[in-house]
Amino acid sequence: MRATVIHGPNDVRVEEVPDAAVREPGDAVVRTVLACICGSDLWAYRGVVRRTPGQRIGHEFLGVVEEVGADVTSVRVGDLVVAPFVWSDGTCEFCREGLHTSCPRGGFWGTPGSDGGQGEAVRVPYADGTLVRLPAEAAGDDRLLTALLALSDVMATGHHAALAARVRPGATVAVVGDGAVGLCGVLAARRLGAERIIALGRHPDRTDIARRFGATDVVAQRGEAAVEAVRELTGGHGAHAVLEAVGTEESMRTAISIARDGGAVGYVGVPHGGSAGVDVRQMFNRNVALAGGVAPARAYLPELLADVLAGVIDPAPVFDRSVPLSGVPEGYRAMDERTALKVRVTF
Repeated sequence: MRATVIHGPNDVRVEEVPDAAVREPGDAVVRTVLACICGSDLWAYRGVVRRTPGQRIGHEFLGVVEEVGADVTSVRVGDLVVAPFVWSDGTCEFCREGLHTSCPRGGFWGTPGSDGGQGEAVRVPYADGTLVRLPAEAAGDDRLLTALLALSDVMATGHHAALAARVRPGATVAVVGDGAVGLCGVLAARRLGAERIIALGRHPDRTDIARRFGATDVVAQRGEAAVEAVRELTGGHGAHAVLEAVGTEESMRTAISIARDGGAVGYVGVPHGGSAGVDVRQMFNRNVALAGGVAPARAYLPELLADVLAGVIDPAPVFDRSVPLSGVPEGYRAMDERTALKVRVTF
């Protein structure tokens, strides 16, 4: 089969690899229908995060079950399924507590020895604890499938940021970052009842989506200018809840600074840059809480799936370009050059 592998900075290729196959009784093999490229994949593409040459890449996909191991009971051959970006057994104490990303048997797609999501098929360990069935009729609805693909990572991650930041009905929310996760954070904040949502971003095509998703205000400035702008919009107080979806020193510093005294910052941007701008003394003096981390997407999938199917939320607009599997290298270039927001991969 063909799959995407990374050989080094700016060197992503689609190559022939061994077919995905059941190895353990709890495995399933999923034939990929849709996948996509994540902003976090770009850190490996840029060489910021090291990868073993020839390693698989990609962690967002949905598809059809082609084969199951003897112990699999929750899905059958022919089922349409979506996978969260981390596999998990579904039975350990962390999974039972809703923190599937800490499952001792869990793992990330594309780690050495595992299949990546940007390939024609994927071996799924612990299929019962990982895969979520989708309605069969969704297979014929391209728009719906695209929205469901977002549940594998970016929508779940935006939701995680909103929960960590304690978004509540009537709250004022600020979202730092206009990538797919930040935009989904806007959607998540609206879903949770936020009254005012301030999107921080400089790209009109992205902030237009933010407004469609529920943003009431847009701040294009960065750094201290952004802090001043948000303070001005909020009567000098700042936002009750701040969603940080970038992971840089500057973005985290901005997020903490625009939080209202007694507010909270939910961070989901993968940190890169030392302390990522965390000023504990500033947080202490103003009673600002900080929470977040890797989103346990599997825990959120059932409720988010229900809302997508009901038409309550539609994260599909974060995908602004589609490529076939052979076009994945060009998709990486487009996202790296910021000529694409999020690239969908079709099979």
